[in-house]
Amino acid sequence: MQGVVFLGSRQLEMQTFPDPVPGPNEVVLEIKASGMCGSDLKFYRAKDGAASLGLGDGGIVIGGHEPCGVVADVGEGVDKSWIGQRVMDHHYLGCGICKHCDSGWSQMCLEGVTVYGATGNGAHAPYMKVAESTLVPLPEALSFVTGAAISCGTGTAYGALRRLDVSHGDTLAIFGQGPVGLSATQLATAMGVRVIALDVGKERLSRAKDFGAEVLIDPSVDDPVEAIRELTSGEGSELSLDCSAASEARQAAVRCVKVWGRACYVGEGGDVTLDVSTDMNRRQVTLMGSWTFSTHLQAECAQFVIDHDLDVDKLFTHRYALEEAEAAYQLFDTQTTGKGVFEF
Repeated sequence: MQGVVFLGSRQLEMQTFPDPVPGPNEVVLEIKASGMCGSDLKFYRAKDGAASLGLGDGGIVIGGHEPCGVVADVGEGVDKSWIGQRVMDHHYLGCGICKHCDSGWSQMCLEGVTVYGATGNGAHAPYMKVAESTLVPLPEALSFVTGAAISCGTGTAYGALRRLDVSHGDTLAIFGQGPVGLSATQLATAMGVRVIALDVGKERLSRAKDFGAEVLIDPSVDDPVEAIRELTSGEGSELSLDCSAASEARQAAVRCVKVWGRACYVGEGGDVTLDVSTDMNRRQVTLMGSWTFSTHLQAECAQFVIDHDLDVDKLFTHRYALEEAEAAYQLFDTQTTGKGVFEF
């Protein structure tokens, strides 16, 4: 079969791989949808791509970590009733027995973790081999495309909102309206939260309005901290979420919350400089990080989408055949558009 490999320096190619065969406690998925995630761009852009992280011959792995499809085959020890079932995949594989794996947080595994699409073969291919323990059923009410979104970007937004412990009536400032930020806007609005959406891109701000944001702020035009305070009687928002990984946005996300406010970082990479006394301690601000979600939260997110009749599919502005991967990532690299997905 053919799979997408990130070579780095903004290059990728289709390479030939053997069709996967499941081993003990493994299954093979027939991929129906494989989402494009902002995290893929670090491999796409890096000098050596994902190769230095990968497994197999020469360290080459198939990219893509937002898998959704149908179980096509099962290995020894796996109930054959899985065959034909619609599933999402939790794209982390740990030891399966430590306290974190046992609670569904295999990315926190004490023995180390395989990340499908980075250190193990991912979903930018017709078939993908995964551990049975990583399967999360996809309800019939949801499309494969929605399942792919929940398998990383939308699920990550949901996990961050749960980490923030948002409540109906809260005001939440969301910095960055890429796929994760836009998902957070959609989900938080459904939770009864007043969303202030921030981004420097006009198209992304416009989409945020369509996804439920009450107020739009372009930080390149207006000081975000001052603007948020003006919208909140001078106090600041109860909550903030940075999905951008930009240093300035992370700084503003802490400074824009009110006394006793909570800020969360979900964007990967980068750094931030804060004055611990004035930015945090003397205002009793809580700062937290959020790394994706557990298998339980992934399933919970899917049910939340059903219960609130959310159109997650509209996150995807571009749909591609796998053979279009080169052009797809060239456009996605501009970070000016919505989300892309490969459909099979």
